[in-house]
Amino acid sequence: MGERKTVLQVKDLQTTFFTDSGEIPAVDHIDFHVKEGEILGIVGESGCGKSVTSLSIMGLVPKPPGKIVGGEILFQDKDLLRMTERQMRQIRGNDIAMIFQEPMTSLNPLFTIGNQMTEAIRIHKKNWSKKKAEARAVEMLKLVGMPRADELLKEYPHQLSGGMRQRVMIAMALVCDPKVLIADEPTTALDVTIQAQILKLMKELNTRLNTSVLLITHDLGVVAETCERVIVMYAGQIIEEAPAKQIFEDPQHPYTKGLIQSVPDMRYKKERLYSIPGNVPKPGSIRHGCRFAARCEFAFDRCLKENPALYETSDVHQTRCFLYDEERVDKHDNKALIES
Repeated sequence: MGERKTVLQVKDLQTTFFTDSGEIPAVDHIDFHVKEGEILGIVGESGCGKSVTSLSIMGLVPKPPGKIVGGEILFQDKDLLRMTERQMRQIRGNDIAMIFQEPMTSLNPLFTIGNQMTEAIRIHKKNWSKKKAEARAVEMLKLVGMPRADELLKEYPHQLSGGMRQRVMIAMALVCDPKVLIADEPTTALDVTIQAQILKLMKELNTRLNTSVLLITHDLGVVAETCERVIVMYAGQIIEEAPAKQIFEDPQHPYTKGLIQSVPDMRYKKERLYSIPGNVPKPGSIRHGCRFAARCEFAFDRCLKENPALYETSDVHQTRCFLYDEERVDKHDNKALIES
């Protein structure tokens, strides 16, 4: 199998909110890419900039107060940030689709499922008849495992369960065969059983349709189950990036290590479940030093004065931590320190 092409590339993206209390950099100089047919996970606590990153890609950052102030978002080598709103409407939903966090607020309660699905199709397939669009909607509902798909077109969102609404959202997102699917916390509002079904469905669709998936979540269990590669975000920055297996076997940033330690392990009892001390800082509140320093047990003087770069610790692993700065300190000694 040859090298997979990059379908989406984010370069030096900066998204800022301009408020009465000042400028708030919600996404601060981030770089990443998504390859063809890949499932890439973005993880972090609430307030880390995950959702703002996805909204920036879709061109849905609320203006005002939000504004993308720098960077590039390249889709098939075309910069989305240079496109007009009319051009973006052709991309949005057709080439790049998104599943939002809460399906009940994303679906319009005044229109039937059929109306909403066929509208999404006919916006991009203008030469399609209503009958052909309805047939496509039924086909996609069956693809995501919905029973009695024909009857479902006549029903309203409130008549469906949470899991069914989420499946409808996935069907709507996939109805135009997008090349990239952004899933923002797609299982947050669902119970564990339905969550497992939705994740299995997304993996099956990814394999069957070769759709690239950008999965945004705070749940490391979801990441372990689904993703090939993982980006960890903290306070608007990428602080670690690696294949999913390496993230779990060899977490390098103290924040990533803390996230993994915070996951309950049902195989044996611990005296107390680990939690990372403190809270995610308010965006823009830290002007100097590492943004995780106040919560990090390994922080030293330099961490309070300088913001670390992303250090390459292997060909596929990057970490934003001075403990891995080979020019200043010995990497192996600090790795031992992290593991201690």
